[in-house]
Amino acid sequence: MKLRFEDNTLRLRLSAEEVAAFGESGHLVSHVPLAPGPEGTLTYALQRASDDSTAAAEALRVAYLPGHLTVLVPETIARNWVASEEISLSATLHVADAVELRILVEKDLGCRH
Repeated sequence: MKLRFEDNTLRLRLSAEEVAAFGESGHLVSHVPLAPGPEGTLTYALQRASDDSTAAAEALRVAYLPGHLTVLVPETIARNWVASEEISLSATLHVADAVELRILVEKDLGCRH
């Protein structure tokens, strides 16, 4: 799973294998060591959230704790996305006064002709 930040955009790109694994387990996680020790690792994840959770209030949400970033996708949306030809999910979150974060979760399936 690839993570990319650009300005106020957070983007996750999943290979076909990762899309299938997310469909089965509802969870993907990656770790990036940035410094020695456990506090020096950035962990990022994609998590399916049950439709009755607070994450269902919007199409996508972000949970953030220092060193841990999780993109939450409501269960119905996640299952429909995995099973469809739809390439991306997106949402714009208001994170502070006049500050928005755009979230993209995309299938990185390469060129298809």
